[in-house]
Amino acid sequence: MLPAYCTNVVAGRTIKETCEHVERIFVPVRDRVSPNGMLPLGLWLSARSAEQLSESIGGGAELRDRLAAQGLSIVTLNGFPYQDFHGSEVKLRVYEPHWANTRRALHTQRLADLLPDLLAPGTRTASISTLPLGWRALFIQEGCGSSIGIASALLEQTVRHLARLEDRTGIRVTVDLEPEPGCMLDRAADVVSFFEHALQARRGEPDPRRYIGVCHDVCHAAVMFEDQRAVLRAYRAAGISVNKIQVSSAVVANGSAESLAALAAFSEPRYLHQTCVRAPDGVVKFFEDLPLALSVGNQGHAGEWRTHFHVPIFATHMGCLGTTQ
Repeated sequence: MLPAYCTNVVAGRTIKETCEHVERIFVPVRDRVSPNGMLPLGLWLSARSAEQLSESIGGGAELRDRLAAQGLSIVTLNGFPYQDFHGSEVKLRVYEPHWANTRRALHTQRLADLLPDLLAPGTRTASISTLPLGWRALFIQEGCGSSIGIASALLEQTVRHLARLEDRTGIRVTVDLEPEPGCMLDRAADVVSFFEHALQARRGEPDPRRYIGVCHDVCHAAVMFEDQRAVLRAYRAAGISVNKIQVSSAVVANGSAESLAALAAFSEPRYLHQTCVRAPDGVVKFFEDLPLALSVGNQGHAGEWRTHFHVPIFATHMGCLGTTQ
């Protein structure tokens, strides 16, 4: 795997904004970390940006060449956030539309069609990360079984699209589900079960496992108290490819009044910060967002707290808070 810098950390509602922000932020980064070489990027394109780029004849190759001239190369796409990922309140909106909605499939297929022109010449494989079906509560609300059936059908449709793309270009693009706390697939066991029951190979059809894999987010797995090695072993045993790994740590609190007061500083209105608390008896309780967890914690909730807040892997402590490094 090739290390890359994910660009969803900067805003980009339109392709113009995307280009401007990528050049303004990541060219200086490239100058610092790879002054004589290329800085690989994991490019995030909103649905609007992707649509604009696809409507521009030769736009993908032009963007590739424009970035390459500044020492930047696209090696993967982040297809998880669909809309504005930097609005004043994102929260649950980041999971819309989910994989039971045709808009999600069409957006992902559009990204796949763009990718061959965005990649450096000679590249033969590339990944697009995507949400793990959707937010669990929304799936249950809409009818879990039927939603999973629709999502499976749309993923199978996407597999056929990717197979045709490979036949046409010689490039194998994979769509990789990214398990996240609170989603339909938030543990490795959920992913394995989904592949075994809902993404089975059919005679005369492309093998789903050739085109659908996993994007393993280290922070997400840590929040769920999953053992990273065990997770990767489970995927390997099930024949599921891990085509992308996102590396960061989660925030840890020990449950003391001091640590919870420090943790409260991470509560904010823009993003969801799912939190898991492991009690001394080993039972893990999941909270949809940090403020909800803190409202219970203030009434007394001993144990180790892990919060979905991406922290650089070099950080071991932040005051009285720790990380899952």
